[in-house]
Amino acid sequence: MHPKIMLVDDDSTLLKFLAEFLSEQSFQVVTASNGQDALRLAYHEQPNLAVLDVMMPGMDGWELCSRLHEMTDLPIILLTGKTSEADKLRGFRLGVDDYITKPFSFAELAARIQAVLNRVRLRNPAEVNTIPCGDLTIDLAKHEVRLAGKVLELTPTEYHLLEVLARSQGKAVAETDLTREVWGSLHSEETNAVRRYIWLLRQKIEKDPANPQMIVTVRGFGYRLDTGEANSDQEKL
Repeated sequence: MHPKIMLVDDDSTLLKFLAEFLSEQSFQVVTASNGQDALRLAYHEQPNLAVLDVMMPGMDGWELCSRLHEMTDLPIILLTGKTSEADKLRGFRLGVDDYITKPFSFAELAARIQAVLNRVRLRNPAEVNTIPCGDLTIDLAKHEVRLAGKVLELTPTEYHLLEVLARSQGKAVAETDLTREVWGSLHSEETNAVRRYIWLLRQKIEKDPANPQMIVTVRGFGYRLDTGEANSDQEKL
């Protein structure tokens, strides 16, 4: 899953062209033109990083930075026309991860975004311990599953079954192997439990559980979690 970047700037032209450029660099991009919209966007979209303009009417970048850090540990890059050392120090005291002065090249900003994301992953190993599967993200450290950014309420058994499928990276897993992994060797011959929990999972993650596109049945064998990559040799039911 590509990193999601939130851009906040009251300059609509800059916002438009920068969003287009970052999208071409394989980032997901969401935008806001003021601080209040940015707070709502951060809550609903849960971006991986925010790029904030300092000079905005109403809630400026300094206040927005503080408000964001009250609700999340979101990495932040500040954009500003000011070059004074005092302003940069103020930003770093607020927990800003980087600081770029206008005018700037889009390529430089993209490189800085990637550098900050890499640093965040290094200081938060748990973030590396995730499995992205299309719109699904499985956090192995938190035992948490998100669908399109929203946390799913799964039972421990449902989570374990989904994790086993996800770890197979799009490859089919036999029903007997799923049973053994989730319920143990004593139940390795009982596949009805797998089918029942597959049905329950589909109710929670499929747009149309009757025509599943994510948890795919492989006839006469088992199931696989569709990661979005082509699998022409396995039939969806």
